[in-house]
Amino acid sequence: MEPIIEIRNLTYRYPTADKNIFTNLSLTIHRGELCSIIGPNGAGKTTLCNVIRGFIPHFYKGDFQGNVTIDGKNTKDLTIGELALKIGFVFQNPFTQISGVADTVFEEVSFGLENMGVEASKIRERVEEVLALTKIESLRDRNPFELSGGQLQRVALASIIVMEPEILVIDEPTSQLDPEGTEEVFEIIKQMKEKKKTIVLVEHKMELIAEYSDHIVLIDDGKIVLEGSCEEVLTNEQVLKHGTLLPQFAMLGLEMNKQGMRLGRIPVTEKQARDEITAFLEYRRRVTDV
Repeated sequence: MEPIIEIRNLTYRYPTADKNIFTNLSLTIHRGELCSIIGPNGAGKTTLCNVIRGFIPHFYKGDFQGNVTIDGKNTKDLTIGELALKIGFVFQNPFTQISGVADTVFEEVSFGLENMGVEASKIRERVEEVLALTKIESLRDRNPFELSGGQLQRVALASIIVMEPEILVIDEPTSQLDPEGTEEVFEIIKQMKEKKKTIVLVEHKMELIAEYSDHIVLIDDGKIVLEGSCEEVLTNEQVLKHGTLLPQFAMLGLEMNKQGMRLGRIPVTEKQARDEITAFLEYRRRVTDV
């Protein structure tokens, strides 16, 4: 797979901090993959998102060393505007993302394209497309500030998707949402994954991370302590020692193995758990019949 985000020997300290957030951190994210960044609060996940989108070092200053390249170009050589065309950022709190100047959802989703000077007919076409994609057509004439949290987060996602960035950086999009709102947001993330967008996701809901991720990076105290596929990271009990949960299905599989009920593999999703437990019970039935 082709790298699209490459971080090499990154060392960073905020201007007023006493110690580095990162020291010699290196990470490669490949084009079209969904990379989830996990770890305890304060581990450096949001700071890493700000590094990827260029807010560090362009907006947040401090001691910055190393190289960060997006599609082969160093972020230090690109302006914030140039990076914004390449990378769409979705905030944890959707109220932070809403412009505050639009009276309707349609106008809100159009806002970025209008600022870019896109032709009016093209704006209408792209906004209609994205409203349908994110299933918010029924909200088109509503005031954004009259929406629920889940609805507003979908509007925030739509306002980024309509800009057609190659990379989406999404920082804890469901932290303030109920289960229904969470499901709606992850349906959009699934659609973006199917469109081969590169997605960097910070999230605490491990079952959803296991369901959608291609690549998982566990950060603690500004260091990458584990990295790999879902199966490599989310079945490793070391994750628990770094203030982070494992999916409930992995915890079930690990406990079954400890109790002598050996599964073929430790599951990380509901489907894998059903398949492994069914296979185990079938094996036990055959052994008992013999």
